[in-house]
Amino acid sequence: MPSDPSGPTPQSPSDDIHAPPSKGDLTQGPIKGHLIRLTLPMTWGIFAIISFQLVDTFYVSMLGTQELAALSFTFPITMIIFSTFIGFQIATSSIVSRLIGERDMDTARRFVTHAVLLVFGLGILTATAGLLLHDPIFTLIGAEEDMLPMIWSYMSVWFAGAIFVTTPMVENASMRATGDSMTPAIIMTLVAVINIVLDPLLIFGLAGFPRLELQGAAIATIFANACAALAGLYIVYAKKKLINPISRFQLHLFANSAKRFFMIALPAGLTGAIQPLVNAIILSLLAYYGHEAVAAFGVATRVEAFTFVILMALSTGMAPIIGQNFGAKNFDRVNETLKLSIRFCILWSAGIAIVLGTLAEPIASLFSDHPDVIHYAILFFWLVPFSYAFSNLIMGWGSAFNAMGMPVRSLTMIVVKMIVLMIPAIYIGNTIGEVAGIFIAMAIVNTLSGAVFHILNWKKCHQMEKARQQAPE
Repeated sequence: MPSDPSGPTPQSPSDDIHAPPSKGDLTQGPIKGHLIRLTLPMTWGIFAIISFQLVDTFYVSMLGTQELAALSFTFPITMIIFSTFIGFQIATSSIVSRLIGERDMDTARRFVTHAVLLVFGLGILTATAGLLLHDPIFTLIGAEEDMLPMIWSYMSVWFAGAIFVTTPMVENASMRATGDSMTPAIIMTLVAVINIVLDPLLIFGLAGFPRLELQGAAIATIFANACAALAGLYIVYAKKKLINPISRFQLHLFANSAKRFFMIALPAGLTGAIQPLVNAIILSLLAYYGHEAVAAFGVATRVEAFTFVILMALSTGMAPIIGQNFGAKNFDRVNETLKLSIRFCILWSAGIAIVLGTLAEPIASLFSDHPDVIHYAILFFWLVPFSYAFSNLIMGWGSAFNAMGMPVRSLTMIVVKMIVLMIPAIYIGNTIGEVAGIFIAMAIVNTLSGAVFHILNWKKCHQMEKARQQAPE
């Protein structure tokens, strides 16, 4: 992959584009060691991010079923936005890690600088659109008119602070691309602690704070993320030296950087946004069965996200390994990384399915004492998790192809699974078996799509390897 199609950029005497990075070289050393070193810190880091919604769900559930349902309606929208901006996180990790593998550090710094500027500007646009279109958006996904004020009390704050939710993604991705997953994990953990402390104070009005209920949960989330954005900016600029000073922003090359970013960020962002978009459709179907079904789905998907923490950490951790080695043309190390990651993914998913199925009732009872909420949540835990071993393979393969700069393949898998198969399946399931039919449809699609794409992707990897061996050096 060429470092920059527009040609070389001016450098200071201290910048050698061919010099290897001082640390974080993932093109050497044992793959398993790198995977463990990068995955373990990200496990608690991603757990910290997931804990935002899990903690919010726990405390808001104490306010009542309607408040819990209102919060559940916010999840698909916030996740659509969050997942779309994850596309920029993936693009940053993919491009910067491959540039590091090519030993082109000056271009890597330019890309990080422009990525932060891009995400900041797009965050402002997202906030403006969200605030203007709030009521139509939530009415579209099934929220009743009397619930819109409760949803607004949360989302008005969340939209206003959207830049603080999105900017840390690029900052953390640039750190991980250098082989450092510990620093972003520490930042995310500290931010989660801030949210955990502020949530009960602002939701219930403890220790002299005003009782703000849903709005308090949003304020805690945004304040904590603002701390992450400022801390990440300081580290990336002052410590990692991955952001150029203003005098070297190289804005004349901004269009080139944006083009490179969007080539990966758009398909990767769409890939991430499709899942919460389909969840919004599922919510609109469940809303027909009452607030209890909506609340139960909100609880189940939050618990589900919690169980996926280590797999998301693994996908995040393996991306810079694959990216650097793909950039350095070490294809044997790319294949070894894939095999180790997929093996662990299958074993972990199978274990989680057993745990959730066995402990379905006590887990559901943690979040609500309403019998219908508990019933629907148990139904989910009995039916859907046993398809995780197959569906989570798509997440792993998607991360691998994004790291190799092939995001369209990742997008294709998600489009086929979620748009072509899942949407018709849940409507058919709803017609035949109501809530249980929706959950059964989800499990069937997860299983079939995961198994088929796993086989096809291994064949694709073998074809790529064969073509590489036959090609002239």
